[in-house]
Amino acid sequence: MTIRFIAMIGALLVALSTLSSCANTIRGMGQDTANTVNATEGAGRRVARAAN
Repeated sequence: MTIRFIAMIGALLVALSTLSSCANTIRGMGQDTANTVNATEGAGRRVARAAN
């Protein structure tokens, strides 16, 4: 094995790790957004009930 081959394998592993981390972050952001929407809808319902 040459140094160049080892460097390419290392770069590939770093790239794959970075991409998997991004996927987890995007999934987490989606869950946070869904939770925010649910909380906002719940607050709107409570305000509507209080106004009646």
